Amino acid sequence: MRQSRRNFIKTAGCLTIGFCLGGPSFTWPSPSQSLPGDLRENPHINAWLEILADGRVRVLTGKIELGQGIRTAVAQMAAEELNLDMSQVEVTMAETGVTPDEGYTAGSNSIEMSAVAIRYAAAAAKQRLLLLAAEKWGVPATGLVFTQGKVSTTDGGHTISLAQLLDGRQITDEVRMPVTLKPKEQHQLVGKAVPREDNIRIVYGQPVYVQDLTFPGMLHGRVVRPPGYGAQLLHFDEQAAKSKSPGLLKTVVSGSFLAVIADNEYHAIRAQQAAHAAAKWSAGPPLPNLQGTDLATYIKTLPVQPEKVAEKGDLSTLPNGTTIKATYFKPYIMHGSIGPSCAVARYDNNKLEIWTHSQGVYPLRETLADFLHLPAENIHIKGTPGSGCYGHNGADDVAADAALLAMALPGKHIHLQWSRDDEHAWEPYGSAMIMELEAAMQPSGNITHWKYTLWSDTHGTRPGGQAANLLAAHYIANPVSQRPSGFSGGAHRNAEPYYAIPNQRVDANFFNGPLRTSSLRSLGAYANLFAIESFMDELAASAGKDPYEFRLLNLDDDRAKAVLRQLQQRTSTPSSTTATATTNSTTPNQHPANSTTPDQHPANTKTATGIAFSRYKNAGTYCAIAARVSVDTKTGNVRVQKMWAVIDAGEVINLDGLKNQIEGGMVQSASWTLFEQVKFNEKHITSRDWTTYPIMHIDQAPELEVTVIDRPQEQPFGAGEAAQGPAAAAIVNAIYHACGKRIRHLPVGSINISPTSL
Repeated sequence: MRQSRRNFIKTAGCLTIGFCLGGPSFTWPSPSQSLPGDLRENPHINAWLEILADGRVRVLTGKIELGQGIRTAVAQMAAEELNLDMSQVEVTMAETGVTPDEGYTAGSNSIEMSAVAIRYAAAAAKQRLLLLAAEKWGVPATGLVFTQGKVSTTDGGHTISLAQLLDGRQITDEVRMPVTLKPKEQHQLVGKAVPREDNIRIVYGQPVYVQDLTFPGMLHGRVVRPPGYGAQLLHFDEQAAKSKSPGLLKTVVSGSFLAVIADNEYHAIRAQQAAHAAAKWSAGPPLPNLQGTDLATYIKTLPVQPEKVAEKGDLSTLPNGTTIKATYFKPYIMHGSIGPSCAVARYDNNKLEIWTHSQGVYPLRETLADFLHLPAENIHIKGTPGSGCYGHNGADDVAADAALLAMALPGKHIHLQWSRDDEHAWEPYGSAMIMELEAAMQPSGNITHWKYTLWSDTHGTRPGGQAANLLAAHYIANPVSQRPSGFSGGAHRNAEPYYAIPNQRVDANFFNGPLRTSSLRSLGAYANLFAIESFMDELAASAGKDPYEFRLLNLDDDRAKAVLRQLQQRTSTPSSTTATATTNSTTPNQHPANSTTPDQHPANTKTATGIAFSRYKNAGTYCAIAARVSVDTKTGNVRVQKMWAVIDAGEVINLDGLKNQIEGGMVQSASWTLFEQVKFNEKHITSRDWTTYPIMHIDQAPELEVTVIDRPQEQPFGAGEAAQGPAAAAIVNAIYHACGKRIRHLPVGSINISPTSL
């Protein structure tokens, strides 16, 4: 890593404060445990590591880089165990037939499943290499040292590179527990803020993404979309389209799937416009007419499939008339990837190659095999980063689109780029959700009863081997008619409260909504935690308790309490330069919680701080967030001035990457909470650009501060989805403390403030 890159990263964005807790002994995992992470499915060392001819090591991971920094983290894990420099490690990601099949890059699982597997594979490889050298020289393995890609005797009498030692072979042994890991106190890379190498290329606009790919003789395609869901192609005047399309090489028509292929992207766009004008479509089934009604009210009219999520204790004794109730709502929201979905495909000699930013290259291969009636072994998919996103956007769909065009014109690379209109109108959204809560407390503030009921569509229709989950499958000749099958469990992610409540019940009601939905960052956790942590603030106010103390009173997990106490300290005491165990930080312009800043705000502005807490999936990263919000009492405009986060993700692998994930999660959640909702009329989606679907602008982004509690002796957790839910609740709780207005229906928008509430 060059110093210039390190300095660049250190000065970009906001700063991280970290500190360590935990004793000196390493307690995770115990030797009696089974293989950790994805080693269980791929136990051979050479599934994860290859020794290259020049002595460097190639790391293989089935995960893809989405901006979460997993490429850097897995390289750190391997380099640490093998005593290599980062420059001696390269990473190959998500390629069928090359990397292990690790399913989807999703659920904040990459560190826990892939990086940990690579750590153990690297440690096992080092043990095997030491034994090979010991056998070669006839010396005890304990008398050897392993560093910089070489094995040497302690007296320096023998030295051999890894490539020479293996002589063209690879280490094919299975990893077997126990595996001796490098002692934590000897770590040189893990736990450090190693910057991502692709950051400089991204900032300077150099080729990074699938959208940037070029090949000799590459052609360009575009799909002509119907006017709305389910509309059918009635007639297409191909000659009329060709007459107005210079550079148009081929039109592709299959049922109601209509696309064009041209010699360059500009001509492809022109051809798309001409084909659109030359096509006639049926209207398609209408979407719900919500004029004069509310989407939440409409959802309650839909048939549901009920499911009991959790139950303990006895809610039959829930005291009548003394409970507190509230209902919350989250609308449909979209990924809104900054770079619309894109793929490149080439078909030749019954072989299909695809370059895609799909989050699951192996599941996509199985899906395309079903969709295109090709043997899976004839499809090769290479994961390539895309400019977005976290969740199931249009990446799999555009890969299928590109495959159809490539098979229609064999022997050529076809670059297929969705437009902004395509992305906004046709991606799978995050489902709208309703959350109803009811609780009872003792006079002390201890919650005794808790009832939670949610309504949601599916949060998971990733391809998963099923052609029905691809957009194009519903429009080609002989279309797939059934509704895409989905994963329901994502809807009740984090719906169970993490608090110590003796009597509780959680129920889910699944509906088939009018819009296409699938996985969006954190799935149902965003809405569930928005509701739970907003309700906790309402309960605290009802009990006359401080929001921090009320949560601490109802928690029985010391690590959960630690993040809340640290957040309380960070928001209540103006800080200066803070030296810590992991980094140094200066945090200027910090104000105490719930303070107003009259020197910066006019008299009609009220400022306050709200908080929220969660443990992602109730088993992963701990995250406590505070938001300082100002509310203009004349206009109702809301601005998030600053957000704090304290996280405990167990052992920190890459401090910089961890901080970046939490920062990004807070800003994304703030945008969802304040501005975002998908709108539609009876004909089609009307949120089709950044005007009709506004997101937070860079000049609206808050100041950010992230504090990391590093626990080196604990299991490492992913943190990409830890911040979204508590960030939303912290913002709306701050609004209440500023102006007395409870926000239970998202997005916040402009607040209608009653004078009596101020």
